Amino acid sequence: MKKKIDKIVLAYSGGLDTSVILGWLREEYGAEVVAYCADVGQGEELDPVREKAVAAGACDVFIEDLTDEFVADYVFPMLRANASYEDGYLLGTSIARPIIAKRHAEIARETGAQAVAHGATGKGNDQVRFELTFAALAPELEIIAPWRDWSFEGREDLIRYAEERSISIPVSREKPYSCDRNLLHLSFEGGVLEDPWQEPYEDMFIMTRNPEEAPDQAAYVEIDFESGDAVAVDGERLAPAALLRKLNELGGDHGVGRIDIVENRYVGMKSRGVYETPGGTILVAAHKAVESLTLDREAMHLRDSLVPRYASMIYDGFWFAPEREMLQAAMDECQKPVNGTARMKLYKGQVSTVGRKAPRSLYDPDIASFDEAGGYRQADATGFISLAGLRLRTRARSGWKPE
Repeated sequence: MKKKIDKIVLAYSGGLDTSVILGWLREEYGAEVVAYCADVGQGEELDPVREKAVAAGACDVFIEDLTDEFVADYVFPMLRANASYEDGYLLGTSIARPIIAKRHAEIARETGAQAVAHGATGKGNDQVRFELTFAALAPELEIIAPWRDWSFEGREDLIRYAEERSISIPVSREKPYSCDRNLLHLSFEGGVLEDPWQEPYEDMFIMTRNPEEAPDQAAYVEIDFESGDAVAVDGERLAPAALLRKLNELGGDHGVGRIDIVENRYVGMKSRGVYETPGGTILVAAHKAVESLTLDREAMHLRDSLVPRYASMIYDGFWFAPEREMLQAAMDECQKPVNGTARMKLYKGQVSTVGRKAPRSLYDPDIASFDEAGGYRQADATGFISLAGLRLRTRARSGWKPE
């Protein structure tokens, strides 16, 4: 027997899965279903979503523009840490889930719903990310995950269910892969990409031009940072979301930000993903350039040692966990001196640093120069090296020999 639930808030996109889920929830639970669609910059026309949800039987529809909050309060804090997962994945899907789930839980409380529902599959990471956020922010809510409960085994079953009940679906049996988009990135998984030997189709890319067809003339862009956050592009101050949009366009034109990786999902399996992250790729490279001038060596090395753990917290869904909050405080403290400008060159899919400056740079050309002393006494290196090598000389005198 299922627990009596009168109202459910469903994360609804109007796609195949959530269109079927909306009808299935009404049948299975006899409950009212509120449809909730989050706009995190996916670039789609969302007006038809309301009409589709109502036609499918939703008692109410929430279409929420979360774009500004998404970039300012989620993407930018993550970029302060230069976070990437495994082989360069900039966590575009992962970082969108906590804000989507946060608003999901808020709407459930506002509407008096007893449960929340999502369309994440039982094989993926998103089910974990959504449900850990619910656990942290609204533990009283029941969580319904149809892909773990119903008898449907795949897309054919869903299409058949929709056709039998005249549910409008925007998909055919021929779609070769799935995609997820927000203002930071676009991801592709499944279908033909499940063969890791298969090269991605060129016509599937949306945010980036083929690097081979990018302009033959390089583009240069200057990005200003304050306390680790990008605040201006070529001297024009922009809000976080507008700044990311501008860099997405510029990077996309030059084919910047494509990666093709096999990653380790939190649930235990390997998964092949193809990602487009043009603006984020530029921002990470520029941020590192300014950090190279402004961060103390030991502070940078300590921060860098924590980045893999921090990135895993985001990937695994622990954004609202105390350990992530603790590390975020450390990351933000580390970023206070990161003020300056990076000049980046974009060419045929590559982004490279060609200049950097900072008002309080730790780089001293007088000290670094081979031609001037600059207050640095080269003779001091004798004692420094002698002390650094003391333990090695001691081991050698004890009779140790290399194998």
